Parts: sequence; C-alpha cells; structure tokens
Amino acid sequence: MFGTIARAKIKAENRTAFEEVMRQQMTDSGPIDGFVAGYTVWPEKMDDEVMLVAIFRDRESYMRNADDPSQDGRYREMRALLESDPEWMDGEFVEG
Repeated sequence: MFGTIARAKIKAENRTAFEEVMRQQMTDSGPIDGFVAGYTVWPEKMDDEVMLVAIFRDRESYMRNADDPSQDGRYREMRALLESDPEWMDGEFVEG
C-alpha cells in the first residue's frame, strides 16, 4: 500500500467546517480507484493542528489520483479552511 500523511495548521473555528467538507467529499466523490482508507486525526492538546492519512492500493493508483483534476478541486476546498499548506509525507504503508 502507498499513501500520504499530512500535517497542517487549522484555526479552531474552522474545525467543524473542515470535518463537514471531508465527510461531504467522501460522499460526493464516489469510489476512487485504488483508494483503501482515509482518516482525519485531531492530535490531543493541539487545537490548531490536523493530520490526514490517505492510503491507496499502490503507488500507481495514488499518483493517478494525485494527478486527477477532481482531486485538485477537493484539495482546494479543504485548503481554504487551513492556515497554510499542509506538510506532506508520502510513502509505503506496511502492516505489522
């Protein structure tokens, strides 16, 4: 599996709107080829941070999604609620 972990700053007042955008995007986008799972993480005692995890079947399906104009639209909608660009860490996900 291949995917990304993102870390970003978010204003506390945008948290509810951010959660709604993420839920709505998962509902509206339908199945994304190769997508396995996605998570939003709210670190304890860090009210101004959010972490995102997106896992795909393989690097190829991850890269296809990254290059899809629809994904760019979803990113821009999410990004509008953040204070700055996320820090992305792409890599191989290994169980165990």
